[in-house]
Amino acid sequence: MDKPFVIYGARGSGSIPIEAALTLLRQPYQIVERAPLAEVAADEAIFKVNPLGQVPAMLLPDGELMTESAAILIWIADRFPAMRLAPDVLDRRRPAFLRWMTFVSSAIYALFWIRDDPSRLTPDPEQQALIKARTADRIAECWAKMDAQVSPGRYILSDQLEVLDLYVTVLSRWGPRRKRFYEVAPKMSEVVRRVDKDPRLKALWVERFPFVEGWEG
Repeated sequence: MDKPFVIYGARGSGSIPIEAALTLLRQPYQIVERAPLAEVAADEAIFKVNPLGQVPAMLLPDGELMTESAAILIWIADRFPAMRLAPDVLDRRRPAFLRWMTFVSSAIYALFWIRDDPSRLTPDPEQQALIKARTADRIAECWAKMDAQVSPGRYILSDQLEVLDLYVTVLSRWGPRRKRFYEVAPKMSEVVRRVDKDPRLKALWVERFPFVEGWEG
């Protein structure tokens, strides 16, 4: 039997789109639950896996370590090309796929290191509240800019569900949350609602990122 992928992550965290991709691929994986981002600095165990002290991290069956959610998702899609979770390297959509995967990672995901614990930048509670508000505005602005430049079919880049759709679906549930996302990104809103309802992911959402009351914000 093939060794499973080992994912270091947490419920509702950046490990969820990775878990979703492996679920769609029906690939075996094991979750090692770690502290959410706001508490990870106090979790010494994760530093033994990833010297950056970050989740998600993934150990491949051969023991190779991967970090960075976008990189992991791209690697998974390329490793299993028959499932078409990303455009092939010669596909005309490949440049756009790489562009938006890295945009979501660098322009949006990166801000959560600040948002989840503004005291990393300032001890002043008033300044922390301002940081939360300004980063929420910046995230909404980035979603709007992306939405203005894509022309979705059933999914963001085509009629085929890809890891970009999983990535956007999960991150759009983080602050400033879905109601604002729906306002600024109406085209992608139809996509994420479709991914939310994908029956292949129903059990994963229930277990790892449930739609609790008020989840849209």
